[in-house]
Amino acid sequence: MAIAKKITIHDVALAAGVSVSTVSLVLSGKGRISSATGERVNAAIEQLGFVRNRQASALRGGQSGVIGLIVRDLSTPFYAELTAGLTEALEAQGRMVFLLHGGKDGEQLAQRFAMLINQGVDGVVIAGAAGSSDTLQRLAADKGIPVVFASRASYMDDVDTVRPDNMQAAQLLVEHLIRHGHQRIAWLGGQSSSLTRAERVGGYCATLLKYGLPFHSDWVLECSSSQKQAAEEVTALLRRNPTISAVVCYNEIIAIGAWFGLMRAGRQSGEIGVDRYFEQQISLAGFADVAENALDDIPIIWACTPAREMGYTLAERMLQRIGHDEGHSRNLTLSAHLVATE
Repeated sequence: MAIAKKITIHDVALAAGVSVSTVSLVLSGKGRISSATGERVNAAIEQLGFVRNRQASALRGGQSGVIGLIVRDLSTPFYAELTAGLTEALEAQGRMVFLLHGGKDGEQLAQRFAMLINQGVDGVVIAGAAGSSDTLQRLAADKGIPVVFASRASYMDDVDTVRPDNMQAAQLLVEHLIRHGHQRIAWLGGQSSSLTRAERVGGYCATLLKYGLPFHSDWVLECSSSQKQAAEEVTALLRRNPTISAVVCYNEIIAIGAWFGLMRAGRQSGEIGVDRYFEQQISLAGFADVAENALDDIPIIWACTPAREMGYTLAERMLQRIGHDEGHSRNLTLSAHLVATE
């Protein structure tokens, strides 16, 4: 009795007259696929009787073509951009992404991780989730599945990590301000519990000390990511300390809020024209997670480490690990570049 030939994704691609990556995109329901192409692929799937059994494929030692992604908080621009970049890069390689939400405090991380492992994914990316990595690493090692962590700060040193170099980004901003004549530079934004803020403030303080410039603790202010609060805080700060000539802002929201606050203060006080008050006396700098062409056209100096590009790097790192390419550093930090829109 003849054994029926197992239908593969390559057979579907051949029957539909498309590439394997196109079939993968149709199966995942993602990507920009025309309705005609989608109908052709689905017709081939039905005609051939193709069944995608990811878990069985993984148990046989093959690859499922699926990468698991656990995101700490998809509502934040950073993680949304990172997810978009990672998904785009993996789908271009014919891979699919299985996205799960881990919770802001990582309370669902272990459960979500086990779910992905049981689904037979080829690897797992954990983006910003809190908690210990030891248990996850052991579980992944037992299954022979690579894990790569993506974070906004360096909270782990013993695992594969891709993250921005926050201290280098802060140094870029402060040195740029110093080169342009600023000697009294303040900080605005972030919460003291944030490790990302701690790294950025650390770079800010270290650079001031390097150049022998004054540092005052009351010039370093916490502020939630709110344009309204940033506007209020920056005007109050400058009212108390009129000799400050530049402010480094924790993120895009705070920088733009501070800019609006300066503009409004100029209008309301009537003491000095808006343009002169802002452009000649106060400079703003901030950290951006988006590409240069996505920045607002306002006079702010940015240190950019685009999260979407981090996603591309994560995809490359994960494919290297799946291919057992161990010739790369485990801990990869991405440097920022300066964008001066002023």
